[in-house]
Amino acid sequence: MTNFESSLRLHIDGDALVSNWRALDARSGAARAGAAVKANGYGLDAREVVTRLRDAGCRDYFVAHWGEAETIADLVPPDWISVLNGIAQADIPAARALGAIPVLNTPEQVANWRNAGGGRCHVMLDSGINRLGFSPDQAGLLADLDIDILLSHLASADEDVAQNAYQLGVFAEARSHISAQRYSLANSAGIMLGAEYHHDMTRPGLSLYGGIARPEMADWIKPVVHLSARLLQVRELPAGAMVGYNATHVCLEDTRMGTISLGYADGYLRAFSGKGRAWVDGHELPVIGRVSMDLVTLDLNAAPALREGDWVNIEYDLVTAAVLTGLSQYELLTGLGTRFARIWR
Repeated sequence: MTNFESSLRLHIDGDALVSNWRALDARSGAARAGAAVKANGYGLDAREVVTRLRDAGCRDYFVAHWGEAETIADLVPPDWISVLNGIAQADIPAARALGAIPVLNTPEQVANWRNAGGGRCHVMLDSGINRLGFSPDQAGLLADLDIDILLSHLASADEDVAQNAYQLGVFAEARSHISAQRYSLANSAGIMLGAEYHHDMTRPGLSLYGGIARPEMADWIKPVVHLSARLLQVRELPAGAMVGYNATHVCLEDTRMGTISLGYADGYLRAFSGKGRAWVDGHELPVIGRVSMDLVTLDLNAAPALREGDWVNIEYDLVTAAVLTGLSQYELLTGLGTRFARIWR
């Protein structure tokens, strides 16, 4: 089979990934940091992520779906993998064969697990986010379960709001009467709320991959992803020329324009239209016109030496891009598509 070179590159810094995990683990105090590797390692390639974090010492991995657990189960002992979205009765035989551990979220899941023979499991307590999990008044349904980890999830740890302390109190009360081997509450942002939030295990996700979950992390969380694209065509446009769908950009002067192979099908969404930037050798190349499915157009006037086939770097600092577009840092990471050549270094 012929191997074609992609015109899009996603450069992933494996050393930065490991550095971020180690920093988050250190700031977890007496707790041990696991790693959320759901959504294919936040879009970067879960197998590559798990391999590097395993070698760095990480021993707990969290995915959303059983298929995600299956993807990484040959890389680590399967019982290091927790499946957050629970388990359907029909999946129990395959789950047992795989060996990953379900996070039970509902009374029906608990009943099905018991009826199938029980065994080691995790349980999600809903301490106030009101998504998945048991409410505190359902604790009696968990009696006699072999609970390894009792988990809960903070809703607003990226903000200094009363909800954080409320959820901490709910979880602390549940911990006093729900027996488990380990307890876990804090995500990336929750790690920064203080030692009382750490319990036995923290579960960073976003900040492993370079996201700044709280402002005080900006000095030590390292960027992990960098995007680049190849110029497909370079054109000279006269002043007054209209660019892209619906002519949202009109050239105010003669403009050297370049088109790159990038678009909303790759996760570079229309929110970047007229706002995004590329760079080459310190020269800014603004996105002009509307981002389309497969193409983005750039103003190349600042870099007249660029030619068809040259590569440009796409500005994709997660915090800056989130402010610019209104997208979350999570969306910016997990939306990156499969057409990028993922290059680890």
